[in-house]
Amino acid sequence: EVTLEESGGGSVQAGGSLRLSCVFSGHKISLYFVGWIRQAPGKEREGVAGIDRAGTTFYADSVKGRFTISVDTAKSTVYLEMGSLKPEDSAVYYCAADYHRWFPGTVEALKPNYWGEGTLVTISS
Repeated sequence: EVTLEESGGGSVQAGGSLRLSCVFSGHKISLYFVGWIRQAPGKEREGVAGIDRAGTTFYADSVKGRFTISVDTAKSTVYLEMGSLKPEDSAVYYCAADYHRWFPGTVEALKPNYWGEGTLVTISS
């Protein structure tokens, strides 16, 4: 069974940076499409970034140029480097994975099989 555990959330001022980490356990991370989904209070969940087995990365338009996703296969860890943070980036960020690509796509398709518990990111203006 795949399990995911996030860390690295916190509170920073607008313009600052954070790095989220997600430890992937239970299988070979290199076989999965892994990424990050966020959800702010009262808003729909939003795919943020994903990386496929070939290392191709995908980003939501709202974070392109500011966020970078990467995978360290030796550590079975997915990272999300977030820079130039804005108050609208505030949300709970979930690490997620599935054997099949689940991002980008519609909100309805944003249903990967495996999710972490989430880590809260708060950006103050």
